[in-house]
Amino acid sequence: MNMKDFSLEGKIAWITGASYGIGFAIAEAYAAAGATIVFNDINQELVDKGLKAYAEKNIPAHGYVCDVTKEEAVQALVAQIEKEVGVIDILVNNAGIIRRIPMIEMSAEEFRKVIDVDLNAPFICAKAVIPAMIKKGHGKIINICSMMSELGRETVSAYAAAKGGLKMLTRNICSEYGAYNIQCNGIGPGYIATPQTAPLRERQPDGSRHPFDQFIIAKTPAARWGETSDLQGPAVFLASDASNFVNGHVLYVDGGILAYIGKQP
Repeated sequence: MNMKDFSLEGKIAWITGASYGIGFAIAEAYAAAGATIVFNDINQELVDKGLKAYAEKNIPAHGYVCDVTKEEAVQALVAQIEKEVGVIDILVNNAGIIRRIPMIEMSAEEFRKVIDVDLNAPFICAKAVIPAMIKKGHGKIINICSMMSELGRETVSAYAAAKGGLKMLTRNICSEYGAYNIQCNGIGPGYIATPQTAPLRERQPDGSRHPFDQFIIAKTPAARWGETSDLQGPAVFLASDASNFVNGHVLYVDGGILAYIGKQP
């Protein structure tokens, strides 16, 4: 085995929605592996927040404002990145939203919004980068899927539908473009400790765990929430030459939840 296969030296990686959270952690790992980082977010405020965070980590990064649900905007952004930075070698479709609403209370408009961001946008972004990847002779596309690519749960009908579709989009990109030395894989995070999930992990006034925190710990063989750092190794592997014969796969980084039926009451 050649450890240089895990290097991203000389690669240009575009991570969508990577101003903070999981996207930022993946970008940080890519930078450490030698990649040039490009990211976008929905508005200038978030892009500025991201640029500041990258600067604090001494990571050179190129930040752009772009709504990844808009095909013309994405095509223009890819052209701009190619002109200002270079041809994209690695795309991480990380941008996403969730709406926790019981299905019969969710409007069709709310459902469509989640599908638009979590499924249509990865299609749009992948479509925009694949032609240059074909021309260059290689490329890596990594879709941030979810355990909801495999499971259902109360209040997340739109999210589960989108992430299930994203799993199949991952497989289909592999099917259509694998012959061009393009690998498309997914990462399915488990429950990750981020600022967004912090309220679910707060101790109760009596010192006990939050009920949802108790539920996750009981369902996870690792008996803990994941950290964003837990996603970095898998993300580097799937972006590197070490994974050149891995295609159409979703790598679940979930502490074992999907393998486990849960503790007996």
